[in-house]
Amino acid sequence: MFAYIASLPQPQRGIAERIDQLAAETLPGLQRSVKWGMSYYGVGDGWCFSCGAFDTHVKLMFVNGVTLTPVPPVTPVAMGKATRGVELASVDDIDERQVAAWMKQIAALPGVGKRPEKKG
Repeated sequence: MFAYIASLPQPQRGIAERIDQLAAETLPGLQRSVKWGMSYYGVGDGWCFSCGAFDTHVKLMFVNGVTLTPVPPVTPVAMGKATRGVELASVDDIDERQVAAWMKQIAALPGVGKRPEKKG
């Protein structure tokens, strides 16, 4: 995963590095992987969000992002109806408090970042 980020051109590399660092600071037990040409992050059983570089920006996309408060503004193409995210053209575009809050919220959801509790 670190090789993927290191391979990105600037400014995408700087954005992806900061998102990765913020995820590591925010989520204990963070897991990382590269899937479908993007960085994927998760805790527990599932992948919670992804970070992918495009020509002019980086998309940070949250699985089941429609459940977040506030709901991230961007609906990515071909990522599922419930996915929402933000497009970041520079490191300065990252609202670190908001992104960290979204990371915590999404990681706490059963079936996304947490195992559903077993009944009985």
